[in-house]
Amino acid sequence: MTRADKPSRPNGATRQDPYSIITNQILADLANGITTWTKPWTVGHAAGPVSRPLRHSFEPYSGINTLVLWGKAVECGYGAPIWMTFRQALELGGAVRKGETGTMVVYANRLTRQETNDKGEDVERSIPFLKAYTVFNVEQIEGLPDRFRAAPPILPESERIARAEAFLAATGAQVLHGGDMACYELVADRIRLPVFGAFQSAHDYYATRGHETVHWTCHSSRLDRDLGRKTFGDEGYAREELVAELGAAFLCAELGVDLRPRADHAAYIGHWLSVLTGDKRAIFTAASHAQKAVDYLKGLQPSG
Repeated sequence: MTRADKPSRPNGATRQDPYSIITNQILADLANGITTWTKPWTVGHAAGPVSRPLRHSFEPYSGINTLVLWGKAVECGYGAPIWMTFRQALELGGAVRKGETGTMVVYANRLTRQETNDKGEDVERSIPFLKAYTVFNVEQIEGLPDRFRAAPPILPESERIARAEAFLAATGAQVLHGGDMACYELVADRIRLPVFGAFQSAHDYYATRGHETVHWTCHSSRLDRDLGRKTFGDEGYAREELVAELGAAFLCAELGVDLRPRADHAAYIGHWLSVLTGDKRAIFTAASHAQKAVDYLKGLQPSG
């Protein structure tokens, strides 16, 4: 899966208008096929099995903040449910990593103001308002106590496949492990994957990493593969996913990895059927691009 990075302040919304910022973010998620309220995560974590976003005190967020943080977790692939401010991280002995961007949440409150009514009497008027502040997911923070860490991985490190590990490492592709999302981020030019231990088998890990590494070859500094992708789920998107699917199959065959259907592949079948039905040459083109991608990756391997 490929994903383009989203701007931190969408559609011209202002810092002073949290209503617009949050509404525009949800609209952007919907445009990319993400319904934040139907994609909460359930993770094994030091805080226990949870599906709601939590504050640093492990108290759950509520209302609109739940939707905002669910959406951000889906967008960035965060598996941890805990969020905190920059200052809270410092007080806990942690530090937000350089370059990380926070997420805006809101706090509803009321302001009491003294006014004079039509009778000349002093009265109190209660005015509701939203106060915005920024939080960071614990996966963006280093040095926090153990209680904020995810549960230990299940798949042991001893299951790694040496040949596949060495081949993919030699490509030089930047891989960020963490969360529960597998994707290639075109703008950031990096691959996101869950940690090795989160996969059911080593073969699943390397097949998924191979799929995203084939996507990585599309960058303009590499094969500059542009199949016409404009928006999430369009025909160009389906064509690129087909190239990555075939490329992963070719790559797995090279590396002795069993390619098993990924959980998200069923979602692409309809798109692929549409593309292949409408263009009898599409599968040949996709196979050609896939082979070029694998050949490119093989060319990055050390000689001898």
